[in-house]
Order: sequence, then C-alpha cells, then structure tokens
Amino acid sequence: MSSTPKFAHVVFQTSRLQAMRDWYCTVLDAHVVHEGGDLCFITFDDEHHRIAFISAPTQLQARSPAAAGMHHVAYTFASLDDLLERFTALEAKGISPKAPIQHGVTTSLYYQDPDGNYVEMQVDNFATPREATAYMQGPEYTADNVGVGFSPQLMRAARAGGTPIETLMTRAWARQTSPDLPDPLVALMSS
Repeated sequence: MSSTPKFAHVVFQTSRLQAMRDWYCTVLDAHVVHEGGDLCFITFDDEHHRIAFISAPTQLQARSPAAAGMHHVAYTFASLDDLLERFTALEAKGISPKAPIQHGVTTSLYYQDPDGNYVEMQVDNFATPREATAYMQGPEYTADNVGVGFSPQLMRAARAGGTPIETLMTRAWARQTSPDLPDPLVALMSS
C-alpha cells in the first residue's frame, strides 16, 4: 500500500450524552459543531469533528475494568508547561487525573471520563521519534515499560520554582519526589 490514513475521529456510545459532551469539551477545550437527536459532534482543532457521541436507546452497563476494549485515547501537548497549564485549568474545574505517570518516554496524566474511559494528556520527553524509540529500546524502559507515579502538584511547584524541564521529565525526579505513590498500572486498571 502506498497511502497512509490520517486519524479522523472517535465515536463514543453512551447513556450520558450531555455529561460526556460537557466533560470532553472541558478537558479538550473543544466546542460543539453539531448536536441533534441522539448525536453530538465536537472538535478542538481544524477537523470538522474529532469526537462524536451517540446516545444509546437503552441504559448501558458501566464498563468493567476487566472488559476487553480500547483503554485510552492520548492527546499530546507541545511542552511540559502546556501540559501543566491544562492540568491547572482542569484542577480548577474539579477534574483531576486518576493516574499521573512518568513513563520515561512521555510525562502523562490519565483522566477518566463519565463513562469510565481514560484520556491521556501527555508531553513527549524526547525531541524526536528516533530518540524516543531509542529510549524505549534501552535498559530503563525494558526493565519497567510502565513507569512511576508522580505528583503533578509537586511538578507544577517545582517548575514554578525554576526546576528545569529536563529534570522534571525523568523517572529519577518522579521517584525522588513521589516515592510512596501506588503502582500506576493498578490505578489504570481499576474503575
């Protein structure tokens, strides 16, 4: 094949259309493009819609953490400062990450939507995909491909205090400042 597709959108089937719409518009700083009947379309960039919601005709069961299916959708920011700015804005609206994880390859905040799906807000910790791939093939990532938890509040305070981004975007900083946090994989696999 010679052509490569580009990601267009994702559609969520839900019994909570309004709550899901409001949550995603808040978290992604998105807006409604069209809403009517049992459908709602939103976007946060130049695509006509990135996320859609379809209202189920009956009440849906809550997603079990033990069920097969998509685990999360990830959105990346240009810088750690941008990620921390979004964290601060969401925190002010009562939306907190369920699992902040320093993966090494990314610094990530995992949020859970009203239906229990995860949204990862992340920043790449390497300047190029080649560098990120090299890290993922290296010893630290091979020994632990999930990473360690960290406190985004401590990260925000350290950044405000002048700690360099290069220091904050490491597992060493996360381990040093947040040694008693629970296993992040356990948090991601629970409801």
